[in-house]
Order: sequence, then C-alpha cells, then structure tokens
Amino acid sequence: MMFATELMRIALAITFVTLALAQIMSMLRLVLGPTTGDRILALDTMVINSLGLVIVLGIHQGVQIYFEVALLIAMLGFVSTVALARFILRGDIIE
Repeated sequence: MMFATELMRIALAITFVTLALAQIMSMLRLVLGPTTGDRILALDTMVINSLGLVIVLGIHQGVQIYFEVALLIAMLGFVSTVALARFILRGDIIE
C-alpha cells in the first residue's frame, strides 16, 4: 500500500512539472507567435494546460469541487476560442 501512494505522489509531481512547462511554452508562443492563428492556438493550449493543472490539483488534494471548476474552464475556453476566431475572421462576433 505504501508503494502505491509513493508512486502516485511521484506521478502527480511529474504531471505538475510537465503541465507547468507546457504552460510556459504556450505563453512564449503567445508572445512570440508570428501570426494571429499561432496566438489563438496558444491561448487554446493555455486553457487546456490550465484545465489539466486544475484536475491534477483536484486529484492531489482529493477535493471534487475542482472537477466542476475544470468543467467551467473547459466551457469558457471553448466559447472564447470560437468567439476570438470569429472576430479575427469576420470582424464581428454576433451576426
């Protein structure tokens, strides 16, 4: 039993570090991206990375409210990505 909890702790630490590095790389792409398409994809990737961080934090702390927060982040991220893409392509969001 002790071995499984130690493996879980190590796996969560590796996951935290990996997601944090991915978030930093997405932020760099957001700042340095040569086109607006790159910047939109970087923002979408940042939403996915933050979603992963919230879920891993919920697993680490054993609190289920984080999963509901992750669902809200996912919905807001999808809607904002679609709205930003429509604004870039058409110049307006609502027809």
